[in-house]
Amino acid sequence: MDLTRKTLVIFDCDGVLVDSEPIALEVLVDALAAKGVVIDAESASERFLGRSLAHLAGSIQAEFGVDIDADFLSRMRDSLYTRFRAHLTGIPGVPDLIDDLREAQMRWCVASSSQVERVELSLSLTGLLPSFTPHIFSATMVENGKPAPDLFLHAAQKMGFEPHQCIVVEDSRAGIQAAQAAGMRVCAFTGGSHASSEAYRAEMRALNPDCSATRMNEVADYILNQDTA
Repeated sequence: MDLTRKTLVIFDCDGVLVDSEPIALEVLVDALAAKGVVIDAESASERFLGRSLAHLAGSIQAEFGVDIDADFLSRMRDSLYTRFRAHLTGIPGVPDLIDDLREAQMRWCVASSSQVERVELSLSLTGLLPSFTPHIFSATMVENGKPAPDLFLHAAQKMGFEPHQCIVVEDSRAGIQAAQAAGMRVCAFTGGSHASSEAYRAEMRALNPDCSATRMNEVADYILNQDTA
């Protein structure tokens, strides 16, 4: 089967390429506590996983009446990046998957709710940046973040693909819903350390993704067996 240029694989970053979600949730919980907002990591995950900073700021204002200003975001970002530099690791199997895509002459990119700066730092710290630059897309580039389809449609358009030619690899409810709204196939990846519980995996399966995987070799098997002619 000749898949050359017929398939675009769109990766989320956090929880798919890098095992960042537990670190990010810990930083968020600590930062909100300093503002007087008491929320645990599980609740933070349910509310904010896979969503943009704009969504976070709006939700905190609406629910708790607390303004998330530029100074708060800057301090939270500094704390996050410090912990990333000390503790961030890549998701096992990603380099092998990229090698498989390269051998199949397929295309790939990143489309993340995070800012480009954060995505580039995450990929750099885990040795993945050369495999993805310059094809890095952020929710800051579109009007509406996930679960709206805007980001994935933007990435596809910039890469020269139609939605039906795209396969999205996502770990969050918002991301899976965004891919489905975009008319793309989606693989629900639950191999990150934040997604290891059966309850979380069942929640992802309940969204009826085209593929469910806990390891990157399973993602590769799904992608490489798709015919997008």
